[in-house]
Amino acid sequence: MIKRRFAGAQGAILLISGLLLSANSLLADSAKRESCTVIGVGRLATADGSVITSHTDCCSECRIQITPGRTYPKGSMAPAHWGMVYFGTEDDRHALPLGDFGKIIGQIPQVERTFTYFHSGYSQMNEKQLAIGESTCSQRAELDVAYIEGLTRQIMTIEQAQVFALERCATAREAVKLIGSLVDKYGFLPSCGGSEALCIADPRELWTMEICSVGTEWTPESGKPGAIWVARRVPDDHVVVIANYFRIREVDPKSPDVLASPNYMNEAVDRGWYDPKSGRPFIWQEAYAPAIMEGNLSRMWLITSSLAPSLKAWPKRGLNDPASPRTIYAQPFEGAAFYPYSFKPEKKITVQDIMAFQRSAFENTIYDMTLDPAWMVPAGGGRLEKSPMASPYISADMEKVLRVRHHRTIAGQGYGMVAQLRSWLPDAVGGIYWVYVDNPMVGPYAPVYAGVTDVSPLYETYDFREFSEDSARWAYDFVEKLMLLRWQSALKGVQAAREPVETALFAEQAAVDAKAVELIKSDPAAAAKYLTDLTVSRMEKFVDLYRKLRKTLLSKYTGDGV
Repeated sequence: MIKRRFAGAQGAILLISGLLLSANSLLADSAKRESCTVIGVGRLATADGSVITSHTDCCSECRIQITPGRTYPKGSMAPAHWGMVYFGTEDDRHALPLGDFGKIIGQIPQVERTFTYFHSGYSQMNEKQLAIGESTCSQRAELDVAYIEGLTRQIMTIEQAQVFALERCATAREAVKLIGSLVDKYGFLPSCGGSEALCIADPRELWTMEICSVGTEWTPESGKPGAIWVARRVPDDHVVVIANYFRIREVDPKSPDVLASPNYMNEAVDRGWYDPKSGRPFIWQEAYAPAIMEGNLSRMWLITSSLAPSLKAWPKRGLNDPASPRTIYAQPFEGAAFYPYSFKPEKKITVQDIMAFQRSAFENTIYDMTLDPAWMVPAGGGRLEKSPMASPYISADMEKVLRVRHHRTIAGQGYGMVAQLRSWLPDAVGGIYWVYVDNPMVGPYAPVYAGVTDVSPLYETYDFREFSEDSARWAYDFVEKLMLLRWQSALKGVQAAREPVETALFAEQAAVDAKAVELIKSDPAAAAKYLTDLTVSRMEKFVDLYRKLRKTLLSKYTGDGV
């Protein structure tokens, strides 16, 4: 009972104090965890025929900026950078000016013409409707490479490779081949301490690509590939889920829908991780990935079992199933091989479905942190009820104070997106980059068309060290911190204010598409201006809405009546 009183009474004071935690410490917490969840959907599995890729929890560099396509003289060189995602020491993660992409650690030949793309920590879409979702994974420790200035020979981080692909490629298959050639030639340099998985999409095809580094002994002069990688096309009627763990198992290099580095198997053979004389098939996932963790499986379970409930006898983890939070350690541990590379969903998938998954906090399952016994408070008559402050988004320090067992949500802080890619429309209209910043459960998704020439300055502005009224990220983060005062009721209020606005965006989509297509036929510049003005105004309306919500929450939950 002492613990429950603490959570209900003194815990309130401590939780309010926790709201004052600096934004950079929260970002440091999230950066230490592999957090990115990716869901990709083929064109025959979506409700409208689009191809979808997505990405959550990208990194602290959440500013969105347009990098225009350019022409370059023959013989030009393109810099390779370190620091795009702001990982490293506190000093390394300062807010660089827009257009400064970090330390230059090498150069590669430039192409004569580049495409316009949306630049951020992990750049995600270009003007040709090529889009990339990213998820950091684990690899065997012997393969790890850390950046040490002047010593590390590898120069190609995944975020830099994504930029080169978006600048130079129009299709997913082209992007896979280019990224593979870049990491082979220049050496793959992990920026987050591990391997990487990509979900690369265009309006017709969806691919996954998984990349390992090759250890510290590699040099460009060795003549050996500077990475180990495989890529596989997702069937058009399937969904793929990447939860910080490799998904590819069997590798058929003869298949037109499989691409791989020349050393994809040899590295495992040479290092004693696979014996071709054993009679066992080579399994990529088992050769290079360590044991899977609960935080990977929980996301795989939620998304796959929700979209394909009849595919398998899924583990029972719902609130009303025989297992409960009190018996969590009796749960079956199904392992990575339990989940297929991809699967056919039992209903057509929409952009809104992907958004709902990104906003999920595992409600009413054993992974729902708001159901932790520490949140239960006296309700009179010997009854207990959930505290109105119960939230899945408290800081790591507050988890320790309240003794709440941590379970990850699908997404946390940072930024992310859902890319909707439509082959039947001109690229400028067909590609929509539905982007969120901060926490998707709290903030809105702003639709950005591929043909825009600018975004709102509010989405170009963020420094985690200093609050700014001119930053969308700070506007949404401020609301989230106030919601922690009474999370349960505040969430309902925020959703009630946000959902009509988002619903209207989807209702208006057909009319916007039609108008832009007509403008493109007669005046492409006018079409670009129309889409740009519309995008900027919507972004600014969202921020204005959350400034008003801030006042509402301050009045409601910090006044004398509380």
